Amino acid sequence: MDSDALDTFLTVHRRGGVSNAARALHRSQPAISRRIALLEQELGVPLFERVAGRTRLSDAGRVMVPYAERAVAAAQDAENAIRALTRQNAGPVSLAVVGTLAGGLLSEILKRFAREYPDANLTLSTATSTEVSDLIRRGEATIGLRYDMDRLRDLDYERLASEPLQAVCAADHPLAGKRVARLADLRDERWIAFPEIPGRREISASHVYALFLTHGLGEVAWTPVDSLTAQKRLVEAGLGIALLTQSNAADELRSRAMSTIRVGDLAARQDIVAVTRRGGFLSAASQRLLEIIRAGYAGTKSAGHGAGRPKRMQKRRRK
Repeated sequence: MDSDALDTFLTVHRRGGVSNAARALHRSQPAISRRIALLEQELGVPLFERVAGRTRLSDAGRVMVPYAERAVAAAQDAENAIRALTRQNAGPVSLAVVGTLAGGLLSEILKRFAREYPDANLTLSTATSTEVSDLIRRGEATIGLRYDMDRLRDLDYERLASEPLQAVCAADHPLAGKRVARLADLRDERWIAFPEIPGRREISASHVYALFLTHGLGEVAWTPVDSLTAQKRLVEAGLGIALLTQSNAADELRSRAMSTIRVGDLAARQDIVAVTRRGGFLSAASQRLLEIIRAGYAGTKSAGHGAGRPKRMQKRRRK
């Protein structure tokens, strides 16, 4: 059982079938089918089954997925480590970030890295927090930036900053710049938030609902919007209020396109976390990028973003 066979298996699974996997891997469909058949013959069990015309994992296939992901990621680590022996300041560096973190601070971080490592092949992808962790675990990204931690045991986490969440509204909202005693006073407002997508839970999508539930306030009226920029434009237009971090709303608050509503019993914060694969290989360039990221977020403390001293957090293995 080699890493190529496992990679083929994972591609068929992720792409939903042999034909899509063949296009992704630039191979013929018969070649992909033969590779899967040989792997199934080696294991003695079918890894896929056809259900209603669709290719789905068998029970054995579902068991196989996490082991295959780890094996393919380890093979990629080995390849990167060998390349690093010859060119310490070059090679691939892959960064995955939550879309709402791809702002001005990240731009400055990447500019600094590009100046120091002009020969590095840096790639950047955006995803939800859950997807960022999955990309790191599968070895498809080297470093991740996401909100809060999850429960994956194969990852290490490092808190870079902790930003307070604040209620923002249109500049001409009746409560703009004012204070309310309780979150309950905003129960009748229409809230704008990220949608909750089954299987792709985004941490920030849950804050509004969780806050109201923990305050015993139940359901609230809300409009799901999957773009931070679109959320802010709707807030500016007076079509609702939102719960955003200071950095996410900084430009609009500075230009007075939006305002804040101070809430007496609101003490919610959102951690910004760096994610790496436990035991995974980090090239010299990747290690330097992580150092620059740490320094960049450490500097937000003086800018009032609530960042504290970076704290390493390692998930405990379940016994």
